[in-house]
Amino acid sequence: MKKSNVYTRRGDTGMTGLASGQRVPKSHCRLEAYGTLDELNSLLGLLCTYQEEKGDRQRILQIQNDLFSVSCELATLDCQPKNSLPVDAVTMLEHAIDETECGEWRGFILPGGTRGAALAHVCRTVCRRVERCIYRIDDGSQVNPILLQYINRLSDYLFVLAKKMNKLAGQEEIIWKSH
Repeated sequence: MKKSNVYTRRGDTGMTGLASGQRVPKSHCRLEAYGTLDELNSLLGLLCTYQEEKGDRQRILQIQNDLFSVSCELATLDCQPKNSLPVDAVTMLEHAIDETECGEWRGFILPGGTRGAALAHVCRTVCRRVERCIYRIDDGSQVNPILLQYINRLSDYLFVLAKKMNKLAGQEEIIWKSH
């Protein structure tokens, strides 16, 4: 009988290997960061199914590829930050934000609207969690500052994408009303 390549049994004791081969606890801050990136990437795959415009689908696919590279960078322990992202990755997100027609600001909005827009907001909040996880990495190594800029812009992009999705669907946003 052929053995599966999916399981190795090496993680059964609560330890796992980084790309460098070093074994660390599964509770290690690096694993939390790239595990949360994996969660975001999976949610982006679902968000992509709600995109009607080919350009938006292609952009999300590019973001998913970028996030996979970021995960690989976070899975290594060394003191030199890598440049796993394309040189123009942050600029690409900034242009996407600037190009997105999502209506003018009318106040703070509550996450929701269409199912797709609500999912974009879920992606945005997971992206913010990724950012916090990356900032918690304190193992003597450096985190690439471009990576942090990228994650910050990505959450902004997901916010405007949610607004755009609601606008395209003719769905009014729910404006927060303080008591």
